[in-house]
Amino acid sequence: MERKKKKILIILSCILAFLLVGGFVFYWFFFRKYYDRKIPNFRARTELYITPEVSWDSISRYIADSCQVKWNASLLRAVKEEVERGASLKPGHYVITPENTSTAVARMLSHGWQTPVKLVLSGTLRQKGGIARKISAQMMLDSLEAVSALGDTALLAGFGFRVDNVFSLIMPDTYEVLWTDDMRTILSRQKEAYDAFWTDDNRRKAALQGLTVEQVSILASIVKGETNYEPEMPKIAGVYLNRLRKGMKLQADPTIAFCYDYQLNRIFKKNLKVNSPYNTYVHKGLPPGPIAVPTRACLEAVLNPDTAKNYLYFCANAAFDGTHKFASTYTEHLRNAREFQRALTIRLRAAK
Repeated sequence: MERKKKKILIILSCILAFLLVGGFVFYWFFFRKYYDRKIPNFRARTELYITPEVSWDSISRYIADSCQVKWNASLLRAVKEEVERGASLKPGHYVITPENTSTAVARMLSHGWQTPVKLVLSGTLRQKGGIARKISAQMMLDSLEAVSALGDTALLAGFGFRVDNVFSLIMPDTYEVLWTDDMRTILSRQKEAYDAFWTDDNRRKAALQGLTVEQVSILASIVKGETNYEPEMPKIAGVYLNRLRKGMKLQADPTIAFCYDYQLNRIFKKNLKVNSPYNTYVHKGLPPGPIAVPTRACLEAVLNPDTAKNYLYFCANAAFDGTHKFASTYTEHLRNAREFQRALTIRLRAAK
């Protein structure tokens, strides 16, 4: 009987040992892999901007902390697996969410599966350096690389543009891009937006105004220089179109500002004599190229101008509300201008 009990105990011990060993093997080879690949391992959402100098070690520590990792060993195993197969970190913008597993995150970073970012091109875009800085502030691009591209004759020629009319290529909007995209890719997106705007209908409208597509952009850039108040843009476009049709000089102050690279705080009479093909006080017709990036509203204003009242002049409103007073005759214009100057003088005296 004793012998039988001992035999049963030995068998039970063997079974228990087998189960323990089996359980450990299952855990070691199967459960860990299942967890790494199938079980979400993070509690918080985090955005990552990875640059070329970032290492696997540093990013692993950052992820563990910022994403509130549940099981750090799982993250380290997934990273080790990528390192052992020779995978490197791919620079880019990534978003880790609580739904992600360790393996998904490690592979995301090693394969470059980026989350797109928003590239916003808006506001006053009138200098290549300023445009370059705006782009580089939102991308991994260096501003020097961006400004160089805007002056690269060969690169721009590939899109059908020149250095002196590159402002026409830029279409202000919000674009979904990859953080690591280069300038060629960004300019390609601009060309797509440009082509989308210049439909057959818009080209017909340009022809009705007696303008080429490029001339529309040039005039629209002057309109942009005159106002940000969209309701008045068709009137201002109408003034300049009326002047062009009468053979008058445009006499547009924004073109003078462009001649001085927008460094003037105020335009004086002496500035109106600057020697430049962009000086519309000296030369008739449109300048050789756009003086700033025109917005869609400005382009639409030139394509659909308000020319009904034959306005030829405008000046700032004495109310200082950003609007203008328009006139068909020079006498009326002088009256409006004197009204504004009087209001400006009173305003300046009050400020002293």
